[in-house]
Amino acid sequence: MNYPVIAEQVLDTIQGSWWSRRRRRDDVPSLPPGAVYVFRVGGNYRCFPEGMVFDPSHPDVLDASSVSLVDTRARLVEVERRLPSVSEADQFTVRASFTCQVTDPTVIARQGVIDVAEPLRAYLLGDSDLPKASADHRVEEINAVRAEVARRMTAYSAVVPPRVAGMSLEFVSAEVSPVESLRAWEEKLRDVHRNGRLSQYQIDLETKNASLIADLLSQGSDHVDAFGIARQEIDVPQAAARIHRTAEEEGARRHAAASAAQAHAQAQETAESQMRRDMVLTLLRQMGAHDDFVDYQQVLEQVLRETGRRPGIGSGTGDVPMVEPASSARSASVPRDRTGAARDRREGFVQNEDDLFD
Repeated sequence: MNYPVIAEQVLDTIQGSWWSRRRRRDDVPSLPPGAVYVFRVGGNYRCFPEGMVFDPSHPDVLDASSVSLVDTRARLVEVERRLPSVSEADQFTVRASFTCQVTDPTVIARQGVIDVAEPLRAYLLGDSDLPKASADHRVEEINAVRAEVARRMTAYSAVVPPRVAGMSLEFVSAEVSPVESLRAWEEKLRDVHRNGRLSQYQIDLETKNASLIADLLSQGSDHVDAFGIARQEIDVPQAAARIHRTAEEEGARRHAAASAAQAHAQAQETAESQMRRDMVLTLLRQMGAHDDFVDYQQVLEQVLRETGRRPGIGSGTGDVPMVEPASSARSASVPRDRTGAARDRREGFVQNEDDLFD
């Protein structure tokens, strides 16, 4: 950067008499804002009056052998210096900032201060104790190094302020930058941490949404439709048609289930009735094959027990025999054995259920 001397140019000697001497405007470079002309006349440096319209016939312009353009505005200038760390492989970078402004353009032009950063860098390198602020620290301890460097630079600039003739200089601040490898490492850690937090936030949000949706679904389709209508994702006529269709399907399903249950019950009752009829017919066939006296009341009770009905309740028969045998007189008489003695009437009774299928 060219500051404070922006440019320098050698001027040709103007020949001729005094009243005919005149320098062309193109021989002198254009003056940018905030800068002034400093002409070298003989061994002296003279500043062209600031604010005055440039006059090519001015004596200083005519007699000048060179011209310097000096920037007089205040600028912030930064210079750097490397500082060691506890490791030989890593170093810190100190960037010191100074405010600079030209106070005497002629002195600056005479000294030819084209880049004020050079004397400021020399000033920063002149502090031999500055490396001690970082030599005992690792690169990861950059915050501690920053504090040490800031204290050291404040004290150093107060005791030995920066000086450049023709300028006012003032120390502003010192910033310690990490090495590139540490910067890349910290950026990588930062990105991983941020991505992890973002992923966790997305998982938590999805879990919360899933829980809300599960609660909504557990309340039934009506609540789901109401939620969709509230969010304007479902039309009211569409939801009403679906509800009506669902109600019809549910009614048809219930009617079919009831019809199937009724048909099953009727089939089961028919099968049980048929089984009871078959048992009664089988029993009557076995009874007709015996000539002995039969106790019909006991037979009726056994039949009712086999068919799952309680005897004497709802049968409608009471103590009346179910069947009147063909040989009733013989059945009414008292049986006798071969000796002529009367046999026990209980010998012809059905003693248990196995006798029915003898």
